[in-house]
Amino acid sequence: MTQAPDPTLLWTIIIGLAVGSFALRFAFIGLMGGRTMPAWLMRHLRYTAVAIIPALVAPLVAWPTPTGGTPSLPHVAVAVAVFALGFLTRNVLIAMGAGACGFLLLFLLH
Repeated sequence: MTQAPDPTLLWTIIIGLAVGSFALRFAFIGLMGGRTMPAWLMRHLRYTAVAIIPALVAPLVAWPTPTGGTPSLPHVAVAVAVFALGFLTRNVLIAMGAGACGFLLLFLLH
């Protein structure tokens, strides 16, 4: 049986994360809101979403939780298909929708 965490510690962590999250956002929006950002920073910020989405998905493909961390053919097959579709169409929404449909089909048929 799992023991409940200490409420004081839990709220301290929650408040600390909220303050940190606010400070990070305020640094860009509050302090830089009225100024133009340098071209090199804007160029790098353009690739943020392109870097974050694969970083979130890659561990789920390489070490899927349902298989206990063992790579599975359906996970790898859908990842390859989504990568190819995203590369060909250059559309993130189509690739993500195809990934959801691909997982649904492969796991229903598997």
